[in-house]
Order: sequence, then C-alpha cells, then structure tokens
Amino acid sequence: MNTVSDLVGRVVATEKFPNTAQSFSFWTNLDSPVGIGTIVRIEGDKVYNDKRRIIYGIVTDGISYTDLDSPLNDYISSDYDPMSSQAAQTERPEIRYYTASVLKMEPEEPIQPVPIGNVYLATDKCVEKSLRMDSYPNSQLPIGLYINGDSKSPVYLDSKFLLGPEAAHLNVTGVSGLATKTSIIEFLLSSIMQKYKSEKGVATVLFNVKGYDLLFLDQPVGILSKDELEMYDKLGMKVEPFKNVKYYAPYKEDGFNLNTHRTNEHLTHNVYPLSWGLEEIFDHVQVLLNKDDIDSKADAFLSMIKENVINKKPNPNYLAFNPVKNFTDLEHWFQRVFEEIEGQEQGSEGKTQWKSHATATIRKVYNRLMNIKTRCKGLVTNNSESNDLPWEDFEDKGMYVVDVANILPLAQDLVFTRIVEELKKRLEEKSLGVDKVIVFVDELNKYASSDSGNSYLKQTLLEISERGRYLGLVLFSAQQFKSQVHKRIVGNCGTSIYGRMDMDELAQQGYSVMPSTIKAELTVLEKGKLLIRHPHFNQYIFVKFPRPPVMTSQDGAEKFPSSKDLPFEEAMVRWFKRLDQSIKANDVKDAVYGMDQDEVIRALNETERKCRENHLTYFKKIRKTNPVRESFSVSHSPAVASTSIDDWITD
Repeated sequence: MNTVSDLVGRVVATEKFPNTAQSFSFWTNLDSPVGIGTIVRIEGDKVYNDKRRIIYGIVTDGISYTDLDSPLNDYISSDYDPMSSQAAQTERPEIRYYTASVLKMEPEEPIQPVPIGNVYLATDKCVEKSLRMDSYPNSQLPIGLYINGDSKSPVYLDSKFLLGPEAAHLNVTGVSGLATKTSIIEFLLSSIMQKYKSEKGVATVLFNVKGYDLLFLDQPVGILSKDELEMYDKLGMKVEPFKNVKYYAPYKEDGFNLNTHRTNEHLTHNVYPLSWGLEEIFDHVQVLLNKDDIDSKADAFLSMIKENVINKKPNPNYLAFNPVKNFTDLEHWFQRVFEEIEGQEQGSEGKTQWKSHATATIRKVYNRLMNIKTRCKGLVTNNSESNDLPWEDFEDKGMYVVDVANILPLAQDLVFTRIVEELKKRLEEKSLGVDKVIVFVDELNKYASSDSGNSYLKQTLLEISERGRYLGLVLFSAQQFKSQVHKRIVGNCGTSIYGRMDMDELAQQGYSVMPSTIKAELTVLEKGKLLIRHPHFNQYIFVKFPRPPVMTSQDGAEKFPSSKDLPFEEAMVRWFKRLDQSIKANDVKDAVYGMDQDEVIRALNETERKCRENHLTYFKKIRKTNPVRESFSVSHSPAVASTSIDDWITD
C-alpha cells in the first residue's frame, strides 16, 4: 500500500515532451531522495475496468530549473552583483524534473503511453515486480542489493538465464585495481553454490592467470562491517568460504616443485600436480606447433600418427613394434621411419616419400614434436601416466582451480584448450559426474582480443559462448576493455556486469545504447557498486554487493607467503607429508635415496592415485630402480620387439 512518505512527485506530460509507452517524465521537490537509477512506481489517476494502471520505471536522467526565461533575469534581480545582500523580492520556485524508462506495466496489454498519476518510491515488492523477479521464484540467485537511501531491496538473477538452458554466460567489465571483477565473480559463485539446485550438480573450473588472484577460495574473509553482514542477511546468504576446492598446477622445470604461489605448508593439502604425457596432448598438438609450418600435409601426417601409432597395438606396417606411449617411444619410432627412408633412398634414387608422406614433411613434424617437452617443461612430461583433473569424478559444488599464472603463453594455450575440450567431450558423453560446469577465464583482452589472429584458445572460447549452454558448459569471463574483446564472445553473454570504467572505453560504439547519465555514473562508481544487464531487466540496474566471503589475494599473500623451492628429497618429504602427516621425514629420504627422479615422481603419483593408507609402504613396493620404459630396444626387429613388449606387460 502506498503511503504519504512514499509519495515523491507526479507524472507530467507536455506538448513538447509527451510520455510514451517506453518513457515518461515527472517532477519532485528539492528534498526528494530520487536520483539517477532510482526505481519508482506510478499509479494512474483514472480507473480502467475497475483497475488503476500501474507502471514501474527507473530514472535515467534529471534536470533542475526555475521559472526564469534566461540567466539574464537572475543577474538583473541580484542587482548585477552575485555577492549582493539584497534579497529577491519574490522567491523563485525550483523543481527537479526527471526522465524515466519503463520497466514494467500492469496490465502489460494493451501497450499504452504512461498515464498521469502520482509517483512513489519503490518498495521491496515493487523492485521484485519491476525487475520481473517474481516470475522465477524457484531459480533466484542473489547478486546484490538495490539501494536508495534507507531502502535496500534484494536483486536476483534467474539461474535459467545465467547457467542455462534459456540463456547463459556472464561477462564482467571494469578498470583494473579496484578488485571489482574478481570480487563479483567470487560473490556470485558463492551465491550459486549456496542457492542453485540441480539434480546432477554443478562444478566450477577456474583458470588463475594472475599471481595470487584465486588461490585462497577456501580461506575465510577477514572481519566484515555491520553493513556488509546486514547485506548477507538480507540476501539470505551465509558468510563462508568454499568448502570443496582443489588446486592444480604444473611442475617447474626441475620436475618436482609446483609452479604456483600456493606452496605454503598450511595450504598444500589440496594442491595437485598437473602434467600430461604424449597421449594426453596429441589431440591438441596443433596448439603447440608453429601455424606457419603446420599445413595440410603436416596435418595429414599427424592424423596418421594418431590413428596408427600413438598408444595403438603393435602395427608392423607402420613400424610401430612397441606401444608408443611417451616421447621416448615416439623418438624411437621416428628413428625407425628415418632408417627405412634412408634405405629406400639408397635403393631407389630420388625416393622422397614414406607411406605417401613427403620426407620433408616428416622431418619438419619430427622437429616440432620433439621439442614440445622442452618448450612446455613441467607441464608436458615423458611419463606414460599423467596427473590430470578428476575426469568422470567431478563433484557437485566442486571448485577446480587451475593455476597457469606462472607458465609460458604456449603452455597456457594448451592448458585452456585441452581442459575445455575435455569438458565438452565429457558433458556430451554425460561422463563427467555433473551436468553443468562453469568455466571462469579472466583477461579476455589478452586471450580473445578482437584485433588478434584466430588462436586455438579464442576458437575454444567462441565455441563455449555459442554452443556451450546446450551442453551445460557456461562461460564466466572478465576483462578491462569489453570493446577490445571478440564481439561474438561478449555478444553471446546473456548477463553483463559493469564496474568503474574509463570515459575512453565508454566512448566506444558498443556503449552507444547506454544513457549518457549512466555512463557518467560509471566513471565514478564506488567499490562494491555495479551496473547489471540481465534478460529479465529491460534496463540497466545499479546494485551493491558485500565483499565476497573468501580471503583476498593481498591478505592471503601476507598470511600464507609462498615457500621457497625445496631440494628433491625435501620436496618428496613435503609430498608424502601431504598424503600422511605421520610419515617420518627420514623414512621418506631413505626410500628415495639413489632413485631416478622421474621414477620417484611416477611412483609417487601412482601412490597418490591408488593408495589410501600405508603410502610409503606402497611406494616402496611399486618403485623401480631401473625403469623398464627407458630400456626399450630401438630395434624394429619383430623378435626383439616382441620380447620387449612381453617384458613390459609382465612388469
């Protein structure tokens, strides 16, 4: 019910400025709390079919003026002196005059111009109706509060339009340094984990591309203010960090220290290595190769290797006498191919092909493949067994953070591309463990720039934005300059969020539909306040949100500083301690003493995957002093090869 205190003005229409079905004007007194972004409720004076027409609108512009015809009148009335103490004989009336855009009409049909009527401030119920949030009561995700003076109304996104299937994807834009982009992503993910309901569950894969940015999601936030706690209470949310977080990072070049800042001994319990062998990367090997060198001929040869050689049964027709499972095996296979080519060239002058593939192409592909392990050292290994994300076992509400902040761009491209492609494949096969995955990628200006070439990563992000929602793959992205990101990626995002922005960015063509007053507000937007565009909101809405319920990167870096790189034996002690705190350091050192480092890491990884107790005992049982894979014969004699395979299988 409207009250006198809610009444702030009255709709006005003139011949010069008439009201329409999309916009209207109204006046208020000088002490009115109305401002840009205020939501108001209009109740028409006349009754139609026993009902008054109700209109909800949001203020987009405002001016203030008096009855003066020109500034000259005021100058004369002040006796030509602005400092004159002479008071005007008549106090001039002054009003505020606002323009508003229509959010919703009741009834919605027929569509008619806004009628003359009183203007009231929006209550919580008005905000709910004006933003159509009452149409999705079972799929509401808190995003913040609409605030006008003492009025604080919850604002909810529709999960069906944020996570699918109706629409999907989120993009956040704002200048760097204000912690807005990362903060709103963390807050919204907390909202999803607390409020989203799904039969088969939802998980999140986050790529950490900047320092400590996402490395403390499982640590609680510091002391929140009274206002922030009230905001959480108003939104019906708990102030708690994420409960199920796992971190993955490649090794450094030494092969045993992880390439991440999350190395403090108090935080390593849920940090896991990420390393891939030949079989894991071969489907994406084009990402690592020089695009100028990999033409159709090279691509055909790579396809032949994939179909007939990599991890296939022995195939003498292609000189694959042993299972080719790692780079050492592949090196041996190439040497057999070159031996046969050289033999053919000696017997037939001018022979330049092998299996219809040009010798020059084979040598070029060989050179490119063999240096991958060096260029992506720490991520790409020679081991046959990989350390990977828990495919087929993603958990509901699980957070999987992949730290790629400290690796080379080439390796970053491989990580992005392979993980997203694997997510797509598993979701299609329904073998992931959950039916929906949110992928968060920051710095789109770098990874999906509008003015760069068609990189594999950009194509991958395009694929998610255009077809991901049908699979349950949702893209959350962020960048500083939205105008410099590929248009199809940001254009396919159903929800957009804007933090503080520069005028130069707002002058770009992509912001032409945004009201000038909204742009002006964005340039001075305070921390914690955002502008939101959502399919249910037919206008831009300002909201405030509290700090996310997790520790900031600055606080985390101070409280949990990174540990220094450890020598091999000390690093192994730390790894085993992570598995079982009761294991003694000297026992670990004795178990790895004199062992090949690659073999120790292989056995350690297998221990972590397969053993649930007595880890060190299991490790001692499976370790090998001389790894069999290194002793494979390079001969392509069937007899020798058969013996080697039997030994390998038996072992």
